[in-house]
Amino acid sequence: MIKKAVIPAAGLGTRFLPATKAQPKEMLPIIDRPTIQYVVQEAVDSGIEDILIITGKGKRAIEDHFDRNFELENRLEEKEDQLLLDEMRRLSDMANLHYVRQRELNGLGDAIRYARHHVGNEPFAVLLGDTIMDSVIPVTQQLIDTYAQFGGSVIAVEEVPHDKVNRYGIVGGRPQSDRILELDTLVEKPSVSEAPSNLAIAGRYILTPEIFDALEQTEIGKNGEIQLTDAMRILLKRENIYAHRIEGKRHDIGNKLDFLKTTVEFALKRPEFAKPFMAYLKQVVAQAE
Repeated sequence: MIKKAVIPAAGLGTRFLPATKAQPKEMLPIIDRPTIQYVVQEAVDSGIEDILIITGKGKRAIEDHFDRNFELENRLEEKEDQLLLDEMRRLSDMANLHYVRQRELNGLGDAIRYARHHVGNEPFAVLLGDTIMDSVIPVTQQLIDTYAQFGGSVIAVEEVPHDKVNRYGIVGGRPQSDRILELDTLVEKPSVSEAPSNLAIAGRYILTPEIFDALEQTEIGKNGEIQLTDAMRILLKRENIYAHRIEGKRHDIGNKLDFLKTTVEFALKRPEFAKPFMAYLKQVVAQAE
């Protein structure tokens, strides 16, 4: 039912300077795979193979990563490294990838507007390019299932501490089940006293094409940007929007501390690293005590 996905990946990544001065933040690796590869894989695992990536200046490395590199493949063939060769070829075949540049960095809402001609009159998924989801069922698939049941746009949400709601877009609404809410409000980075709940928007969406008209009517919001949350508040007046409390864990790779935590957690899940790395971590902790 959902055939297309959009991955916004145009931000400057200033929180990771100087590492992101000459490379996209979405290419920062978790072990040996760049962040955006995990995001694309989630879309593919959710049954989506037509993906538009919204890029910007200095983001060419993303395109190169998913493109063929014949010189590298020839070298791997000469070395008879078939496993790595197969993985490199799989990168270019994992999805039908398209790219468009966001001309000015005017916010997430503005980035989504660039997808209008690509997605046409279809509902589509949005996966933020600097957010990795660790879950048994892909989070995007969870949202697709909710869309199939209820219709209307669907937002992934997660619980956050009440004293940190001012860092996120926050939703409020009427429970439809243990994990589903029909929304009646969305607020971008509210104060603690103004927040309708502690359910924060978690970087995954299913959006109906009506979002594009709502974006055209959205005024510049916080940080001088077009906020997707503001556009969805306009959309909420025209159609039902649902929130799905995700089953899984969100990793915000745009945050340095979360980036470090994610690297540790993913390393501990890799069979070749788990035991020796855990032993090393225990040694480090013992020395620090």
